[in-house]
Amino acid sequence: MDLFEDEAPKGGDNAHEFSVSEISGAVKKTVEGAFGHVRVRGELGRVTHHRSGHVYLDLKDERASLSGVIWRGSASKMETRPEEGMEVIATGRLTTFQGQSKYQMVIESLVPAGAGALMAMLEKRRKMLEGEGLFDPARKRPIPWLPEVIGVVTSPTGAVIRDILHRLRDRFPRKVLVWPVAVQGPNCAPDVTRAIRGFNALSVGGALPRPDLIIVARGGGSIEDLWGFNEESVVRAAAESAIPLISAVGHETDTTLIDHASDRRAPTPTAAAEIAVPVRAELAADIAQMGARLGQLQRYAMDRRGERLRDLSRGLPRSDALLQGPRQRLDDLDRRLPGALRAAIAAKRLALSEHPLRPALAAVPVARARDRVERAAATLPGAFRGGIAQRRLALSQHSLRPAGLSERLRQERRHAERVAGRLTPELVTDRLRRLSERLAALDRLRETLSHRATLERGFAVVRAGGTVVTDRASAAAAAELEIEFKDGRLTVGQGGGGSEPPAAPAPKAPRRKPASKPEQPDLF
Repeated sequence: MDLFEDEAPKGGDNAHEFSVSEISGAVKKTVEGAFGHVRVRGELGRVTHHRSGHVYLDLKDERASLSGVIWRGSASKMETRPEEGMEVIATGRLTTFQGQSKYQMVIESLVPAGAGALMAMLEKRRKMLEGEGLFDPARKRPIPWLPEVIGVVTSPTGAVIRDILHRLRDRFPRKVLVWPVAVQGPNCAPDVTRAIRGFNALSVGGALPRPDLIIVARGGGSIEDLWGFNEESVVRAAAESAIPLISAVGHETDTTLIDHASDRRAPTPTAAAEIAVPVRAELAADIAQMGARLGQLQRYAMDRRGERLRDLSRGLPRSDALLQGPRQRLDDLDRRLPGALRAAIAAKRLALSEHPLRPALAAVPVARARDRVERAAATLPGAFRGGIAQRRLALSQHSLRPAGLSERLRQERRHAERVAGRLTPELVTDRLRRLSERLAALDRLRETLSHRATLERGFAVVRAGGTVVTDRASAAAAAELEIEFKDGRLTVGQGGGGSEPPAAPAPKAPRRKPASKPEQPDLF
């Protein structure tokens, strides 16, 4: 046996060789041909929402798992948002992903597998949001007693908005802002979310008033019809609203997640309007009743105080009794007054007789005053001379000494040199140029305002006796008229008048040329 002899070919070694791409394409055609349109029921496992808009998920049961993808166009049209744990029925087609040698389902529609699945998903979402504290009663705000502006989030064409407006008009008319939204279908949740946040974004005192209360309303329907109000975005917007919110979705037996997040739930949209505002007639009746009660209480209080005053007045003594004692003391003092006056006069007379006004007593003050006058007269000449000496000394200190005059002259000379230094030829020339331009402008203005410019345009000046004539009656009464044209004057008499040769036009005043060196230019 030759060890280097080639081994004989085995059976099947002559089969066709496929490339990886060829075998993947063949499998893809087989799978898509056999499962072009399928409906699969299962539970959603992993759900991934890609930033591109595509949704990747897994459909599974107790024994197997199937990968699925929802392209962005189909995902945006789906009424139900896929969530992990939902039991759904997916409709689409099977295909393969050649890059990973795996098959998957391209889902075109996705619906919950019955009401039981929806309720299970709803309960799961409710527990999640409740765990975050969005349904906590401590977060709820009180409803304003009488709001000025009410914002209503609902469909503008349904019966709900008509019922709300009618009920508000019957109870207490208020300003209403309607934010139109879709209340059913895939656009319901985004529209309601934008409406709630849009009302909260309005500024106080702006062109569009900010509501004091928001009502989210919709009529009754099935759980599928009301599903938009169970979406997480709507619940979070209601919980975050700084404006108190009333939810009125469905009938009394219908419950959605927005009812738990709102500040107040109304069983119907009409009941929401009744919660929003009181009845004006009832308020007027209550005010009238309270006014009547207030009047009664005031009268009762006045009666009680009057009775109390009368009781206290009976305990006071009479005015006559109060005045008897003072009146008696006054009479006693009146009787004692003459004797007291006589005794006082006698006492003063006695004191005066003991200390008579003798001339010796008056001479002492006079002598003291005379001494003070003599001392002042003796010191007056010396004080006068001292004052003159002080004034003479002050005047000598401020006398005009030659040294002071020289210093003053030097200061004046320096000042004159500084002024002369500023008087440069350029400054003088510029000042003269400005004066010349001003004179030329004034001359042009004089020529513009002169009547001779008007004569150049074909007008004439009529005079009678040296006075300008401006009306026909004055011209007819004049014996002779003088008409001035642009090239001279013409005299016209009443009977045809004589005329004089045209006078030479008045010479124009020559323009004044600016002097090159004015004697005293105004430089400052």
